[in-house]
Amino acid sequence: MTEQRSGFPRRDAEGRVLTLGDLLGVSLAGWVIGMLALVLFDWAFASIGAGEFGRTNGWLAVILPAWLYWDDFRAWEFGAARVVAALVAAVVAVVGGLLVAGVAAGLAPLLTGGLAALAFTLVYAVLWFQGVHWLARRTG
Repeated sequence: MTEQRSGFPRRDAEGRVLTLGDLLGVSLAGWVIGMLALVLFDWAFASIGAGEFGRTNGWLAVILPAWLYWDDFRAWEFGAARVVAALVAAVVAVVGGLLVAGVAAGLAPLLTGGLAALAFTLVYAVLWFQGVHWLARRTG
């Protein structure tokens, strides 16, 4: 883990994201890009009469952050640490996202799902990063 790849997020020689700040920064940027793309597509379809604006499912904004998490998951060598960390983080993040969606239930689906995707993105990043590093230290 001495060599570091250039670019952002910063990664070690195995391709694992080095800091929680990098993981959060890139995943939040991915969420913002996803939301902007959803707003653009929803607006385009609403302007041609293919539905009302705001009816797109905002959960789709989690696609880019999930891609980043998958890439980091693959960078860790196979073992219980990465599987347990990923499963626990996914379950807690989905529950967190659903709770946020429940609280925001009166809003448009684009906003409700977008807030839920944001909660998922934040919770998963923190739990995955902290969990996989903690478990990797514990298991060797």
